[in-house]
Amino acid sequence: MEKEYGRDLTCYLVHMNAWQLLIATIMSAQCTDARVNEVTKDLFVKYPSVEAFAKADLKELETDIHSVGFYHNKAKNIIACCRKLMSDFGGEVPSDIESLTTLPGVGRKTANVIRGNIFMEPSVVVDTHVLRISNKLGLVKTDDPVKAEFALMKEVSKDYWLYINHWFIALGRTVCKAPKPKCEECYLKDICPTYKKEHK
Repeated sequence: MEKEYGRDLTCYLVHMNAWQLLIATIMSAQCTDARVNEVTKDLFVKYPSVEAFAKADLKELETDIHSVGFYHNKAKNIIACCRKLMSDFGGEVPSDIESLTTLPGVGRKTANVIRGNIFMEPSVVVDTHVLRISNKLGLVKTDDPVKAEFALMKEVSKDYWLYINHWFIALGRTVCKAPKPKCEECYLKDICPTYKKEHK
């Protein structure tokens, strides 16, 4: 995979700093990065700081982010998250997973996105692509993202933790698609147990 994709760590969510990526990642749940980027383009102009989001009107923010889906929950979490950042962390986004996961709307996946992309901390981000492909490759045997995260941490050398999310997303968007993977085109088919089982 490294040969195929190199060590580029491009983050698909457009952001200028840690808090913008945090809010964009909260919004990205069950929504495309492209759609989130469309919304944050104006959103981060309207709300230019953590403090601005902390003081946002809930109904107005719901309207602002309506198109990303699940906007009631996301708006509520964004405001609560930014209030906690102001009250507990001096308006700064913390780097450790324990602190990050105390923030409303922030689970391990979001926390690891921040740790990897902002602080370059080795962390495994398990999104739908990573979960699907790591199961297909036999690296994990679970539908639970947290269990998959810990299993991948055991299976994959720490040197690659930052990269596997990017590589699996690249593979998942182009070849190993759900629901119709292009197995014949896949450069991993020779080592993929799912391919071998389905193409005996």
